Amino acid sequence: MEKLCYWKNGCCNVLLVFFQQNANGKVSRVIRIGTRKSQLARIQTDSVAEKLKRLYPDVHLEIGESRYTRRKKIDLVVHSLKDLPTTLPPGFTIGAVLKRENPHDAVVLHPKNMGKSLDTLPDKSVIGTSSLRRAAQLKKRFPHLEFKDIRGNLNTRLKKLDEKDDFSAIILAAAGLRRMGWDSRVSQILGPEDCMYAVGQGALAIEVRARDEDILEMVSVLHDPDTVLRCIAERAFLRRLEGGCSVPVAVHTEVKDSQLYLTGAVYSLDGSDSLKETMQTSIASDNKVEERVDERVQRVGVTANNMPGPAQDASEKLGLDLANLLLSKGAKEILTVARQLNDAR
Repeated sequence: MEKLCYWKNGCCNVLLVFFQQNANGKVSRVIRIGTRKSQLARIQTDSVAEKLKRLYPDVHLEIGESRYTRRKKIDLVVHSLKDLPTTLPPGFTIGAVLKRENPHDAVVLHPKNMGKSLDTLPDKSVIGTSSLRRAAQLKKRFPHLEFKDIRGNLNTRLKKLDEKDDFSAIILAAAGLRRMGWDSRVSQILGPEDCMYAVGQGALAIEVRARDEDILEMVSVLHDPDTVLRCIAERAFLRRLEGGCSVPVAVHTEVKDSQLYLTGAVYSLDGSDSLKETMQTSIASDNKVEERVDERVQRVGVTANNMPGPAQDASEKLGLDLANLLLSKGAKEILTVARQLNDAR
């Protein structure tokens, strides 16, 4: 048996909440989770569902293929945070940012090159990557290599690598490979001296309706404080630069001794021109938390109402300050040219 309850919810007009009754007459709430069709998306969604089930054993979870919480029957969607824009559509928010997996990029070699690294691959070896950020940094760091676009999900890219001789290696996010159980394919992890990562890379985010207080409260326990603060800083940095996947923007963050360190950089498409700076801020707090859920307290699309507001504010300001520093040194010009060249390709 299902019972439907309706109430007003901001721009969404009506929110559907489902309850079901089992054979013993016990009523439990049904939470509907949207996911994409890809294997990685389903693995990520299932991992979040398992966490929620352990925390809320009386809640019944249903998973279906739907990307957006705008579809009224979906209560939440699990995303890779790096795929979410820094400004979400009105009425929606990131209700949880989970503990970050390794955010760095990984080198996956063609089987014939096992035992090598980017340094030791022969001259003119072709490296596959779909990321302007990766290509810009690696062209400068490894000038003896050539870089070529490779498209598709993880399964498709690995198949293209293994079954053809078009690529000597490909570059993928280490987090995705680990979640797929493919750690054995990783030949090299690229540290920040070789390739800084994308904003939000390695973190999972749960998108919900911004005024759905029940769902927000439910998922908020999944927030990882350090990851939240790091990603708020990163997303504020990217939003201020008006960057995205069409321009090479890279970051590296670290929390140490109540200090948040943010390194950010912008690059020309070939990596020959770049700006890179590091700033830090204190994120120490007195453990006071936001007392009410309010869409207006989003910070770059993130609602973390059970975390200290001052630490979140400091993180957001850090991202803005670092972006402004790079802009004062000419970052806008570098990114404008990069965007124009990319659009013309």
